[in-house]
Formats: sequence, structure tokens, C-alpha cells
Amino acid sequence: MNNGFATVVGFTVKNKLRGKAFLITTIIIAVIISIGINLPYIISQFSGEGKATSIGYVDKTQDKTRSDFYTGSRIVGLLNQYYKAQEKPEIEIQSFADAGTADANEKELKQAVADGTIKGYIEFAEGTNGSFPSVTYKSEALMDVKTSQSLQTALLWVKQQGVLQDSGLSQAQKDLLLAPIQLDTVQISATEGAGSIGSGKTEGEQGMDMALVYVIIFMLFMAIMISGQMIASEITAEKSSRVMEILITSVSPLKAMFGKITGMFLIVLTQLAVYVIVIVVNMTMPHNASKLSEFDIKLSNIDPVLLCYAILFFLTGYFLFSTMFAAVGSIVSRTEDLGQAVMPITMLSLAGFYICMFGGLSNPNSMLIKVSSFIPFFSPYAMVVRLGLSDPPIWQVWLSVAILIITISFTGWLSAKIYRTGVLMYGKKPSMKELRKAMKAYKI
Repeated sequence: MNNGFATVVGFTVKNKLRGKAFLITTIIIAVIISIGINLPYIISQFSGEGKATSIGYVDKTQDKTRSDFYTGSRIVGLLNQYYKAQEKPEIEIQSFADAGTADANEKELKQAVADGTIKGYIEFAEGTNGSFPSVTYKSEALMDVKTSQSLQTALLWVKQQGVLQDSGLSQAQKDLLLAPIQLDTVQISATEGAGSIGSGKTEGEQGMDMALVYVIIFMLFMAIMISGQMIASEITAEKSSRVMEILITSVSPLKAMFGKITGMFLIVLTQLAVYVIVIVVNMTMPHNASKLSEFDIKLSNIDPVLLCYAILFFLTGYFLFSTMFAAVGSIVSRTEDLGQAVMPITMLSLAGFYICMFGGLSNPNSMLIKVSSFIPFFSPYAMVVRLGLSDPPIWQVWLSVAILIITISFTGWLSAKIYRTGVLMYGKKPSMKELRKAMKAYKI
């Protein structure tokens, strides 16, 4: 009995690992992941990102004779002071001599943009009653958001300097006023019986929890999509080629189904392991490691309890969906009809994924996420989000697990009945009446 199951598992694994399509697909996806992780760095190397953006300014003659604080020359001087204080200056301002008229100045600046000397230029319109002048940044870019936001931040600092200069405050008072405030966040358990994954977590530990939630959700979604399609297509292909008739003469249909599910699970784990190794190798490269250090992301901050729960929901979610894919694959005789047949199961998995990605990560305590964490088709996603980003009562966690296990037992039994019947039904897809009648004739 056990030998038959092990034979199906071994055959499924060896058949897939030896296939060129599997190897080529794995390599291509690994390359895409590598490119995606390093894409910002690659773009920065070719686009000159990291270098200061040169923008122009006309140093008007009349500004030099004015005594008020908010003159163009004084503002530009303070802007240069602001950017030079940065470790990597974002903007460098080049002054141009006054050509005498506004049109002549505009023409000179546009020519500098055309020559590539500067990326754009700023103009000041005098404010009324000594107020801060309005500033216009002009460039060829349709939406130069990065430069405009940087200028806006710098100009706000310049305005603050002007206000402080007229305030009569001492330098120590000015430094105290401008000193940043440090705010630390710590997770707590406010409800008795909660704290299922611990409390008192620092920002670094909370960040690592969020990263783990992202990884588990994506891995579960990929595992379901990849293995589900492979399970259904393998069964349909074997059925359409009549290999299934030979297979069930030596192995019972129940062993064949669960053996194939387990074999595909091992295949998916192999693929995911390759992808995880590729991600870790790329993330530890110097240009990426420096970015991670800024967010205080360390593997030592992973919560082992959260990791165990995440693995539990990953496994239960996988086997729930894989049994349904196997059942659907067994009643389809042609691979051309498979896509339409598995669409409802695919949509269930997509719904759980989107609920968490677009609703749960921003608000893990919403009613939608709480309800979804008890719906077995969504709970592998939703409860992982609640565990990682909030603090659900432990009884709710294990109630969700219990509902999942009961659902897996029922869908496994039902899928086995459908599989036992469907693999030997050829021609058109059987109706529900025909399928129900045939299922009654067979015992698992």
C-alpha cells in the first residue's frame, strides 16, 4: 500500500525534474527575480541616479541691492547650503548671469537645457509685503516629481530659516526647535488571551514580521497557482493519453491522487527553495545589503512562533486547493478545456490574495480580514496577515486551523470520490447527475 503511494510520488518528482520545460521555466523565473531585485541599481547606473541634478537660476542684478531676506540670490544661497549639507546632494544649482531682460534670460536657460548643461531651471516671483516668493520649476520632463519634491522640502527649510532669523531666538533655541523628534513604536497585547505571537516587539521586529507576511502570502499564492495547474494538467494529460488506465491497474486511484499531490508539493518546494536562494543571494549583494540595513531588516528578528504558524497555514492552504485542482483535472478529458474548468478555483485563490494585499496589509484589524480568517478558502492568507500585523486571540487562530482541517478532510474525501470516478469517464465532461450517480457506485 505504502509502496504504491511512494512509487507515484517518486515517479511524479523524477518525471518533472527531468523535464526540460521545468528546468527552463525555473531558470527563467530565477533570472527574472534577479533582474527585478537589482533593477533599481541597474537603472541608477545607466540613468545617472545618485548624482546631483543640475538646475539653473538667473542671478538678477537687482536682487543684490535688496536688503530683505526673501530675495532670489539669498534663497539660492540657502538652497546650496541645504544641499551641500547632504551626504549625497540631490540638486546642484548653477547660477547664470543676468542677460538684462526676462526673454533673454529665458532663452539662455532653455539653451542650457537643450545643451544638457542643466535639467531645468527655477524662477522666483516677488512676494507681497515681504512674504515668501512663489517659485516655478521648469523642465522638459512631463512630471519631474523627484526634483520638485526635493525643491519643495528645501524651500520649506529656507522659509523656516527666514522666520527664525526674525524671531529673536538664540542659536541654541533654534537648534532645539529644529531638532527631530524620535518616536519608537512597540507592539503590545491589550486583551487577555491574546498575544499569540508575543508582544513588546521593536520596530525592527515588526518590520521583519511584515516582510515574512509578504513572503508567505506570495509563496502560498505561487505554490497554489503553479502546483494547481500542474496537478490538473498532469491528470488530464494522463487521462487523455490513456496512461491513467495503466496507472490505476497497479495503484489505487486514491493513492494515485494523493501521491501526485505530494509529488507536486515536493516539486513546488524545490522551485520555491531555488527562488528563495536566488533572492537571498541577490539581497546580500553590497548595493542591496546597504538598503536593507537602512530599514533594520535582520534575519535574527524573525519570530519563530510566527514562522511556525505561517508554515502551518501554508501547508493547509496548499493541500486544500491542490485536492480541488486534482478533482477538477480528473473530470476533464481534454487539456483544451482545463483552463475554463479550473477558473473557479483560481478565482478563489486570487480573491484571498487580493483581499490581503489590498485590504489586510493596510488594515489587518478590519472586519473583512477578521471574517476572511475563518473562511477556509481565504484563511491561509488572512490569518497569516492578522498574526503578523496584529495580535488576534489564540482561540481564534486555532479555530481557524480547525475549520481548515475539517474543510481539507471533507474536500479530500469528496475529491477522492470525484477522482475515483472521473479518471475513467471519457468523452464530454460529465454532468453533475452522471458524476453523482457514478460516485455512489464506488467506495473509497
